[in-house]
Amino acid sequence: MTPEWTEDQPIYRQLKDKVVAAIMDGSLAEGEALPSVRSVAVDMQINPITASKAYQELVMDGLVEKKRGLGMFIVGGARSKLLEVEREKFLNEEWPRILEHIERLGLSLTELPSGGKKH
Repeated sequence: MTPEWTEDQPIYRQLKDKVVAAIMDGSLAEGEALPSVRSVAVDMQINPITASKAYQELVMDGLVEKKRGLGMFIVGGARSKLLEVEREKFLNEEWPRILEHIERLGLSLTELPSGGKKH
């Protein structure tokens, strides 16, 4: 994870999103320990309270569990849960906007590049 932050949302939310992305792409595996709050704070150049808040949100979302004296761990099923939620969000929120934009541009779905080809 890189310590690059944007101005459009709070840093704790961006850190949470980075962890979520790492779980989804498999670079953080289920059962794996998250780096400690202190090490994340140092590595990402943020306040430990900010890192703690991001981790707490992950706990509240049921993606991470705290094991007293051991740290925070990715729960089993976290990746599949995230994929399900993100797919649903894409299909219900993002895809309709994309489709509307495609139609506004006067494109047909047959004119779009296929998913397997990179341009």
